[in-house]
Amino acid sequence: MAKLISLRKSLFLFLCFCNLFPAVFGQPDSYWQQQVNYKIDVTLNDVQHTLDGYVKMDYVNNSPDTLRFIWIHLWANAYKNDKTAFTDQVLENGSTRFYFSNTEDRGYINRLDFRVNGSSATTEDHPRHQDIIKLVLPQPLPPHASARIETPFHVKLPYVFSRGGHIANTYQVTQWFPKPAVYDRKGWHPMPYLDQGEFYDEFGNYEVQITLPEDYVVAATGELQTEKEKQWLKTRRVPDPEPRKRKLPATKKTTPDTKTASVKTKTILFRQDNVHDFAWFADRT
Repeated sequence: MAKLISLRKSLFLFLCFCNLFPAVFGQPDSYWQQQVNYKIDVTLNDVQHTLDGYVKMDYVNNSPDTLRFIWIHLWANAYKNDKTAFTDQVLENGSTRFYFSNTEDRGYINRLDFRVNGSSATTEDHPRHQDIIKLVLPQPLPPHASARIETPFHVKLPYVFSRGGHIANTYQVTQWFPKPAVYDRKGWHPMPYLDQGEFYDEFGNYEVQITLPEDYVVAATGELQTEKEKQWLKTRRVPDPEPRKRKLPATKKTTPDTKTASVKTKTILFRQDNVHDFAWFADRT
């Protein structure tokens, strides 16, 4: 019994010592993670099934390291052709639907022109993946400093082969804007878009302004800020949807539903703090 009491005392003293001197035993004495705050303006074209946007990112370097480049995810390019990690994965899982899809049903992101703190910045392709690029910073970003990164972008939304895109004029807008990869104690984590995966992102605050035809209902990350839109949602008349099958065929022509389309547009604003992504969905019914 005396030996057991002595052992317990020794263990207690050892744990106290570890808490007082964590660095000696390899425990981190501080924790950090990067932060990226976004302001995005985007417009939906529901005839061409495209997005035209402009993103401003405030990248906060909370790490102890000086950064000279930032890996950027361009995940919409996963749907660009049949030579992406996404294509490889769905083929391995037994689906050939995307592999044999038509060009008009695929998607991409382009028209990028990056600026960092007002200066033009160059990019380099990832050696393996079309949906990742390296943004070379015009000036090194030291610890505890921030940089304003901005660029226009254009997205062709694909048919819904995975977690985002459109079926006719029903839109599921996910993984849609240029987005920095995570940088943590283990370094950079650039990863391609997959049908199963890639949910490791930096947290931040989002302010997203969406312009689209006025008869669409939008559900999105965060809280709707536009009072006029809130009142419209309460009082609007819901159109009767035409009967249609929701089963996804092997291929599908995506003809716009123009007979009920509104030519007028509206701009609505959403805000949300402390999240790692922003998605939105739009449909008339």
